Amino acid sequence: MLFFSTTPLDTTLDATLDGVITNTESIPEPVRPWVVIAVGLAAAFVIAMVAALMVAQLLRKRPTLAKDAAKGRMPLWWALSFASVKISLAITLKDNEWLRLWQFLLLIGLVVSIAWLIIVLLALLEDMVLAKYRVDLENPRRLAKIQTQVGLLRRVATALILVLAVAGTLLTIPEVRALGAGLLASAGLISVVAALAVQSSLANVFAGLQIAFTDAIRVNDTVVVETQRGTIEEITLTYVVVLLLDGRRMIIPSTYFTTTPFENWSRRSTEINGTVLLDLNWNAPIEHLRTRTEQLLAASDWWDGRVGSLNVTDAIGGILKVTIAVSARNPGDLYELRNYVREHLIAELGRDYPEALPKPLSGGVQPV
Repeated sequence: MLFFSTTPLDTTLDATLDGVITNTESIPEPVRPWVVIAVGLAAAFVIAMVAALMVAQLLRKRPTLAKDAAKGRMPLWWALSFASVKISLAITLKDNEWLRLWQFLLLIGLVVSIAWLIIVLLALLEDMVLAKYRVDLENPRRLAKIQTQVGLLRRVATALILVLAVAGTLLTIPEVRALGAGLLASAGLISVVAALAVQSSLANVFAGLQIAFTDAIRVNDTVVVETQRGTIEEITLTYVVVLLLDGRRMIIPSTYFTTTPFENWSRRSTEINGTVLLDLNWNAPIEHLRTRTEQLLAASDWWDGRVGSLNVTDAIGGILKVTIAVSARNPGDLYELRNYVREHLIAELGRDYPEALPKPLSGGVQPV
């Protein structure tokens, strides 16, 4: 990360430009600024390439991070280029009136490129932090927690950098500074209006931070919201994206998860229990079903071996309520396991013990 430090680069750039300017006194005045600018751009390009090579060498054993770090070449080159042109123009064209406009435009470009570079560095830092936990395959919950928290912190930092970049640029304009002084005189009224205008937005922002650091939900958690089950796909400062079972995405404000009860099926771990319910006649072969359930579970890769039992939980109106309790490593496996057990038992009963299945009722079929 040291190769991105601007202090030694600025020192080198200033020294290069001073040397060039000293040795170009004999160049005609109209041409001299362009020569200095060209040399400054070349120096910026060389420094950016050297920095890129250093990064590639340091991260040669980590190709993913090296690919992310390569994204910083362009903003680094732009920052060095704007700085070199600004310095060269300030030194070679001190007494020109039109220089003020160009210096202002170059300053905007410099601020934007530096902000761009910092944002890229934040993304690289996020990848470096997450790469440390991705190797821990036995603890995916910890990775989900870190991913949620680091992602939100990066978004907050990015928003703060953008605001500071815009503010820093505007404060260089004398007219804007004067306008700001006038606005401060009515800060009380403005603050009240602003608070009322962004009340809901700020509530969602603080709710997003609360979600990230109270660990109520994480990325990849399985939740039930608005009676629909899905997986947390993304958590932002203001909303949460839930990927539903049918592929749809539900966008929910962050405040929902801090003010409304919801189910989190993977709060502490992804392991989960479920049941398979069967309505059977009184002559149903319970012991045979219990044995077959054990055999089906033992033969299934979806079963995690924790819970597997069959019991008659009720007997009303000539119908036995049979409950089969099963468990799986995650909600997806549980869904498949329940369907697997239900389908096989009903098929076997229909083939070998058809009298155990309830007869269809008039006007419909008895649900099984």
